[in-house]
Amino acid sequence: MRTPVGKGKPGGALSAVHPTDLLAGQLSALVERTGIDPALVEDVITGCAQQVGEQSGNIGRNAVLGAGFPESVPATTLNRQCGSSQQAASFAAQAILAGAHDVVIAAGVESMSAVPIGSSRPTSMGARAAARYPAGLVNQGVSAELVAQRWKLERDELDAYSAESHRRAARTWADGGFDAEVVGVPEAADLVMDETVRAGTTAEGLSGLRPSFGTDEMVARFPDIDWKITPGSSSPVTDGASAVLIMSERRATALGLRPRARFHSFSVVGDDPLLMLTGPIPATHKILARSGLSLDRIDAYEVNEAFAPVPLAWAREFGADPERLNPRGGAIALGHALGSSGTRLLVTLLHHLEATGGRYGLQTMCEAGGMANATIIERL
Repeated sequence: MRTPVGKGKPGGALSAVHPTDLLAGQLSALVERTGIDPALVEDVITGCAQQVGEQSGNIGRNAVLGAGFPESVPATTLNRQCGSSQQAASFAAQAILAGAHDVVIAAGVESMSAVPIGSSRPTSMGARAAARYPAGLVNQGVSAELVAQRWKLERDELDAYSAESHRRAARTWADGGFDAEVVGVPEAADLVMDETVRAGTTAEGLSGLRPSFGTDEMVARFPDIDWKITPGSSSPVTDGASAVLIMSERRATALGLRPRARFHSFSVVGDDPLLMLTGPIPATHKILARSGLSLDRIDAYEVNEAFAPVPLAWAREFGADPERLNPRGGAIALGHALGSSGTRLLVTLLHHLEATGGRYGLQTMCEAGGMANATIIERL
């Protein structure tokens, strides 16, 4: 399950809710919906990208206590940047596969209104990393421009894709497709759907937006870029939380619970930290090889829309079916609450497979520093 997404700025629908409370509400709802005794949970693994300020001090543990779980339930918080909660789900499943645990919750949270992106950025890379990259790295928006340039993605293609993300998300809300996965936030009861979805978005409207990342410094450094990434082709900053219950088949059977899906395969890779956002491509190659599945056997793929060039370059690389790519809309419409996005994608992917009768789903996430996770699930 997940919260509805709020705009990550002062005045956003969730901006007054402490991030610990955002996550605690999801944990409480998760055990209430499944009916399990929270004392059975052997660990809560939480993804959070900006672990400073209100998100510091192991926010996962604080949320467990805020949810009223027994004090015996431990928790940890990890950071793999945008893929933090996807990695949390992988670690949870792998702990169960290894026989170390039987019941784990994987979760994620980010309040980008309370803790803005970049709040935990170091002042320097350190001498050794700086020596390896003497020209320096760039922010993700510039990386998105480099990806668009390398894959020859034109401005009108980016705008059309971004408008389609809003159209799909708005259609899914109108059809009730998100109702089963979204659990409201008691502290913000008026927020009943994602605050960032704009049903009336058109490619023509987006075409009037100015590029965001062509500063004088970057234009001088990359004179060949035709700057085209705008707020419309970028994911909006948002607040949100999400959580999934993961357990062994043996324990699920003993508790009389019906499993909805199983984890099939995992991969995680590093990639060029300057391009940064291309990691989903090698992560997908790796997981397809490991799983023995071809892409045509995958019924839906969630490729996080940090920026429009990310899924478009991925789709071009694999010749992917555009109808299976982010079929309920992606982060351009639904927002990208960093630490929450991994389990949010997993939640949305599972509900889509259930609604359509699909069997296999793939999710992959680009991550700062040039990394990416990929996961394949199989609906049961």
